[in-house]
Amino acid sequence: MTQDILLPNLWDGAISATLDEPGKLLYRSNLLGSDLRITNFGGGNTSAKVASKDPLTGADVSVLWVKGSGGDIGSMKLDGFSTLYMDKLLTLRTHYKTLDQEDAMVEALNHCIFNLNPRAPSIDTWLHGFVPQVHVDHVHSDAVIAIAAAKDQVRLTQEVFGGEIGYLPWQRPGIDLGIKLGQMAEQNPELVGVVLGSHGLFTWGATAKDCYAQTLRIINKAAVWLDATIARPVFGGPKVAAEPAPDRAAIARRLMPLIRGKISKTEMKVGHFTDAPEVLEFVNSQALAELAPMGTSCPDHFLRTKIKPLIVPAQTDDAALDGLIAGYRDDYAAYYARCRRATSPAMRDPNPVIYLMPGVGMISFAKDKATARISAEFYVNAINVMRGASGVSVYQGLPEQEAFDIEYWLLEEAKLQRMPKPKALQGRVAFITGGAGGIGSATADRLLREGCNVVLADIDAAALDEVGGGFSKRYGRDMVRSVVMDVTKEDQVIAAIEQTVAAFGGLDILVNNAGITAAAPFEETTLALWNRTFDILSTGYFLVGREGYKVMKTQSLGGSMIFISSKNGVAASPGASAYCTAKAAEIHLARCMALEGAPLGIRVNVVNPDAVLRGSKIWQGEWSQQRAASNKIAVSDLEEHYRKRSLLQRSVFPEDIAEGVYFFASDLSAKSTGNFLNVDAGNAVSFSR
Repeated sequence: MTQDILLPNLWDGAISATLDEPGKLLYRSNLLGSDLRITNFGGGNTSAKVASKDPLTGADVSVLWVKGSGGDIGSMKLDGFSTLYMDKLLTLRTHYKTLDQEDAMVEALNHCIFNLNPRAPSIDTWLHGFVPQVHVDHVHSDAVIAIAAAKDQVRLTQEVFGGEIGYLPWQRPGIDLGIKLGQMAEQNPELVGVVLGSHGLFTWGATAKDCYAQTLRIINKAAVWLDATIARPVFGGPKVAAEPAPDRAAIARRLMPLIRGKISKTEMKVGHFTDAPEVLEFVNSQALAELAPMGTSCPDHFLRTKIKPLIVPAQTDDAALDGLIAGYRDDYAAYYARCRRATSPAMRDPNPVIYLMPGVGMISFAKDKATARISAEFYVNAINVMRGASGVSVYQGLPEQEAFDIEYWLLEEAKLQRMPKPKALQGRVAFITGGAGGIGSATADRLLREGCNVVLADIDAAALDEVGGGFSKRYGRDMVRSVVMDVTKEDQVIAAIEQTVAAFGGLDILVNNAGITAAAPFEETTLALWNRTFDILSTGYFLVGREGYKVMKTQSLGGSMIFISSKNGVAASPGASAYCTAKAAEIHLARCMALEGAPLGIRVNVVNPDAVLRGSKIWQGEWSQQRAASNKIAVSDLEEHYRKRSLLQRSVFPEDIAEGVYFFASDLSAKSTGNFLNVDAGNAVSFSR
């Protein structure tokens, strides 16, 4: 058991030998940030005091390299560090007198910037700068915070660490706490670090390698002690039994669109579900009702997860969910009213972020998938803290006013105001059939660029892996999912939409794009060819549209469906009766759905391409040969033929169709439904009539 909880030392001397001091700092930071047992995403910071040449005077100066505001030590690069003159930073310490100067002193940090570095310093800069040691780590280890969040945290710090770790009671980070930490380190040279009450751990060392090893050693010491000391069964043992795994997933899929619809009226939200063992242990426990309302202790935790979670019974229906969420909002508004200061920013979104379901697991909702997932990870950190603290003592969260003052800190508000404006489709979820093809992948790329989460569905598993993998690298693994699906198989379509809901919490944009081509003189058109064409182009569009429609209706958020039809849907062509008729059926199906969807805010529109050859799978087979033969030209001349045939004398590419899809998917077309848009470079026979 002990081996399972120990953090491994991953330092590679061969790698570090090739690095300068800033490089070693980055290497150390990335190693620490790679394990959530050491620190949560975006949490903690690292620093080193580096000898440098002043770019203006050429004099030797000491420069503090410290993780800047925002960012994540696990994934940051060198440009994620702020750099400050140490002599100027120490001068600011002499100017500080009283707590009411703290926020103003943050502005003064700008006068300490070294080499015009644009990375804004974080509020923890002081805590690193005033510690005399060269290398300093600050992390949010669950094991250490469990000790720091216990009622008798002072005694436990001494019991666990002896005299090598000091203790400072909870205080909001800033210059005042930085001075106290620095004085403790200066006056107690035997210390290798300090526990900050309810907050985390500071450790230091003479070299980057020593500091890294020191941080691991102290965390491991705490983890081993907790494991040996914690009372069992943890959380008082189970109160309810976990549902079977398939049932847990089904309950989450049922609840996620309902919740999403109720909390996304002013800002679209994306969901994440986890039934990890530590989550089930907590939500099923005797202690859930007592501990969950107490909220989290570490500021990094509740800034991501809100002051407390909402407990949602697994059997909760739509009406009961209304009451639970309304009650949470009222409670949050009362919390704001009790704690607000004269200078506090306006109340933010009062909806819960974390939803705990006994027997099932945990759902989180946030502005995007990455934030929802990370919020869940933060709450898992909080669960681990509560597990340890309540198992060796009594767990205590931050006092309500202290929590509020962190959540609505003017400096925190300024950080939020510096965030980039949300993209047009942030928080929305799209499902695209034929997602690995030319039009499908171009559409996915267009929507992803606007912040949309995308599920690619395709029957071609190999192509899907390639396209989906490329998008994951470009846009991040949280943004994209892939599912192998045959649009003619009802069970596969249902399962694919269920996977979409499970991955992101709902659905807002559906692009029916899967295609097939079929050409034959009418009298030679076989029943098999006719049925196959209709199975994919009509029945497939119906099945996918129906299942997506159900989710949109459940959410009550409206939605947009876009059917990729064809010029042939409005203009007949000889030798392609099955294809033209099926494409016409798509258009009429869209119009029928637009009629029924309008009262629900569900818009259904059509994009009609023509002769999109590049990247198209349907043009790679017999269709191109048949079209070339029909026009008495070589296959290689097809694109030029279609270009000259168009009124604008231009070729049509997948990216052009994607622009049409984006128009209908976005709020640009908020007042459009039942329409079709030709993207064909102009073709008189397909003009609307």
